[in-house]
Amino acid sequence: MLYHLHVKNLALIDEIEIDFHDHLNILTGETGAGKSIILGSINLALGAKASADMIRNGEEEALVELVFVVEKEENIQKLKNLDVNIREDGQVIISRKITEKRSICKINDETVTIGKLKEAASFLLDIHGQHEHQSLLKKEYHLEVLDRFAFSKDKKIKEQVATDMKQYEKCLGKWKELEQLKQERARKMSFLEFEYKEIEEANLIAGEDSSLEQEYKKMENAKEIMGNLSSVYQATGYESGNAAGSQFSTALKKLGQISEYDSGLQDLYEQLLNLDNLLNDFNKEMKVYEDEFTFDEESYRETEKRLYEINHLKSKYGDTIESIIEYGQNAKEQYEKMLHIEEEAKRLEVELEQAKEILQKSSEELSKLRKKAAKELEESIVEALKDLNFMEVDFAIEFQEKQEFSSNGKDEVTFTISTNAGERRRPIWEVASGGELSRIMLALKSVLADMDEIETLIFDEIDVGISGRTAQKVSERMAVISKHHQVMAITHLPQIAAMADYHFLIEKNAENGKTITNIYLLKEEDQIKELARMLSGVSITDTVMESAKEMKKLAQKTKSN
Repeated sequence: MLYHLHVKNLALIDEIEIDFHDHLNILTGETGAGKSIILGSINLALGAKASADMIRNGEEEALVELVFVVEKEENIQKLKNLDVNIREDGQVIISRKITEKRSICKINDETVTIGKLKEAASFLLDIHGQHEHQSLLKKEYHLEVLDRFAFSKDKKIKEQVATDMKQYEKCLGKWKELEQLKQERARKMSFLEFEYKEIEEANLIAGEDSSLEQEYKKMENAKEIMGNLSSVYQATGYESGNAAGSQFSTALKKLGQISEYDSGLQDLYEQLLNLDNLLNDFNKEMKVYEDEFTFDEESYRETEKRLYEINHLKSKYGDTIESIIEYGQNAKEQYEKMLHIEEEAKRLEVELEQAKEILQKSSEELSKLRKKAAKELEESIVEALKDLNFMEVDFAIEFQEKQEFSSNGKDEVTFTISTNAGERRRPIWEVASGGELSRIMLALKSVLADMDEIETLIFDEIDVGISGRTAQKVSERMAVISKHHQVMAITHLPQIAAMADYHFLIEKNAENGKTITNIYLLKEEDQIKELARMLSGVSITDTVMESAKEMKKLAQKTKSN
């Protein structure tokens, strides 16, 4: 249950702390006192949209903190599945800090996302706001309510239908893709055949582009290579007097002549002779290379053509020869697959039909369980509606079968109702007024609360559009719900306030030039005064006080029955 609320620097609230209790907690106050701020702060802590203008004037940040005590094992397990660490005393503390630029959400001091916060909150409490009953006007909400009632404990069949639907959609997608392929078959096959044959006929060899480019570069510069080879041969030869070989011969001759006169020159002569021999060998090898080097114009053109062919294929199919070959293999596989497309189509048709049959079977089982649960839900809602002063109510859940499957099967349901004897049932959105919608939603909430194991229910102005005997019935129904749940309700009707197990008064006061909202837990005497105010307004007479006492006394008697 929601045990504690702490709000600081939010709107008109300077700082308040409230301890809530089991059973029925009622919040009242004059119009504009700040009742909506209290509920708004709870909504804010549970993930509602936040903005900087919510922060109290003159302050830099606002804080809302909720302290829950979780007792039901089912809810504890759900929270653990969300990786929420529950304290030893069962406490779950949710806080949200709002600054000008951002908001920070925490569960038990661990920062969490808004999504996780909202999911965790859904297991802790259920808030019925002023406009939530409008969801009854949406047809898809009716199926959601029925499924919450029918499958709150065991969702296996719903999960199975969703799984079967995914498989059916997968098969359907493959089948549609193949059908599209069949329509484009001739053109596509021709194109694929051209692609893979063009690659195959090229007889590509991995790495040949690199060797061809090197050979082509050599051929392209053949004239320069030949000219330079001749020049090097001449420069290092013995034919020209200026050539290196001739110069070495002259130097050897002169050094040989003088070495006869000076034995110390003999080593130098030997060194020069070795160099001359090396140069002579080099010059001979250059001659051989020059003689063997040839330029074949035809080979040059063939290499150029081959390189062009490879580069053309690269521009179409891939940056490397390996990727071109792989592309061709894939194209050939697709082509061969299309040759046998009819066989594949038949196989997929069988697979699709099997998936459809499986989905049909699980959807029928889901529908069967829904219809069984619908009868139980109808009885529970009728009972709840009669408790809410719909004395001649006729309520039924009608089923329609949709043309197409969905993850929810093929069921479409509509809540139909007649609130007057002799009138035929019609869809809720054609019949109910605002006040009636609010009471119908209260009936649904009371029925679903036990199914969902939600510990705390919050009602904001559930009494809108009602009064008198109907208000009394609403209060009695809320008292029944509060026997097994913590209920919090913001109301302006004394009939509902009188049922309070704990009555809180919300007031707006001026303090130190500032408007501040405060909340107080009323003692029994103060509860009577607040009931009297709600009964008569400004002027509270002895008669009104007696009426308030009598109303409280009757409420206590009703609750004790």
